[in-house]
Amino acid sequence: MATIEDFISAIPKAELHVHVEGTLEPELKFALAERNNLELPYTTAEEMRTAYDFDDLPSFLSQYYEGMSVLLSEEDFYELAMAYFSRVAGQNVVYVEMFFDPQAHTSRGIELGTVINGIHRARVDAQERYGIRVQLIMCFLRDMSAESAAETLEQAKPYRDWLIGVGLDSDEKGNPPVKFREVFSDARAQGYRLTMHCDVDQEDSVTHIWQCLNEIGVDRIDHGVNALEDEKLREEIKQRDLGLTVCPISNSYVTDGTKSEAIKAMLKEGMCVTVNSDDPAYFPGYMTENLIRVQHEAELGVDDVTQLVRNAFEASWLNDTDRAEYLDQIESFVAAG
Repeated sequence: MATIEDFISAIPKAELHVHVEGTLEPELKFALAERNNLELPYTTAEEMRTAYDFDDLPSFLSQYYEGMSVLLSEEDFYELAMAYFSRVAGQNVVYVEMFFDPQAHTSRGIELGTVINGIHRARVDAQERYGIRVQLIMCFLRDMSAESAAETLEQAKPYRDWLIGVGLDSDEKGNPPVKFREVFSDARAQGYRLTMHCDVDQEDSVTHIWQCLNEIGVDRIDHGVNALEDEKLREEIKQRDLGLTVCPISNSYVTDGTKSEAIKAMLKEGMCVTVNSDDPAYFPGYMTENLIRVQHEAELGVDDVTQLVRNAFEASWLNDTDRAEYLDQIESFVAAG
């Protein structure tokens, strides 16, 4: 008899919240450092993993940005993305909306085209090789200026057809959503879909989520667990049918736990909550591991897990026809039992 872990592993899944830079596993980091003649402050992959000792968002970001130093060429970005796609293909992830952080690279002197071309090539090969459909979301770094974000949006115009949306990530403290109101308004006018990180248990979390809704007009919220603290906010999110991309294992590293019970509460509330991996090389666990962790901690049944998986496709930026096809795949999988 199949276990619920087997069910989670095999069901077709979508990932809506994964940073390509956060999929840089230590082994690949060493390989890229060697190719690029760079010296790392570690001697082994295990030593590097041991150094990933985060207890809040800033301590994670420090290691996260340090790790990007090995990404220099188009081939580096291609191999980074392909390593992720090859791994999640084995977890039956069939659709991905992938974040990348251009400013983290252009600020190091890397051309934007180098970054996007490498990731886009991997996107095309992932479809051909693994049957994984991929759409790309360009994130702005909120601890940089709004002017820098606007410059990045302008630089991305030649690649507009390869990008589905824009997001906002990095250190939230002192960097509220309204700081980027104009650039997100411009992005909306250019046809981008909009999302923003509202990280867990941050200062003014609830206020920032309200800003995302009322000042920015987002199509989705990344993280957003603190919405549970405000009944009116919960109801507004439900009324607008906004998806929330929650990342359990990463939560356990930067706050007081995975927030699995919060995910269960959101399901009970009828909110479109989804489970994702965030930065799985740093917070060990890809899609399957995150879903299993939530299932165990919140004691979810098969119907609950199926709803989480279904929510990810519902909250995706697929067109209606393609979304319906993926949802039919889920129904067929569950029916085959």
